[in-house]
Amino acid sequence: QVQLVESGGGLVQAGDSLRLSCAASGLTLRNGGMGWFRQVPGKEREFVAFLSWSGQLTAYADSVKGRFTISRDTAANTVALQMTKLKPEDTAVYLCAASPYLFSATMETHYDYWGQGTQVTVSS
Repeated sequence: QVQLVESGGGLVQAGDSLRLSCAASGLTLRNGGMGWFRQVPGKEREFVAFLSWSGQLTAYADSVKGRFTISRDTAANTVALQMTKLKPEDTAVYLCAASPYLFSATMETHYDYWGQGTQVTVSS
C-alpha cells in the first residue's frame, strides 16, 4: 500500500523560507517521479514542481521558478520542496504525489498516489 505523508508546513512571513518534506512508503518501483502541487479553496489544484527518481528530469511552475527547489533522497524515500522568498500568494495546501511516468509530469492526471497535504500560510 502506497502512502505519502507531507510535513513541514506552517505560518511564515513574506520573504521567509520553508522546507516541506514528503515521506513515501510502499513504492515498489523507482520509475517515474514525485511532484508537488498546491491547492487553494475554490481553485483548481496547481502544479508546483516535479523531479524524476533518476534526478535527470525536473519541472517547475513559472510562478515558483528561481524560488522553489525540489530534491529527493532515494535512500530515505523522501522528496523535499525548499521554498524561499515566500509570497502571500504561495499560501495553499501543498500536496506531494507519485507519478509512474518517465517524463516531466505536470498534470494531476499524471499521478497515481497523493498525500493528504500540509498547510502553508504566508502573511504579508
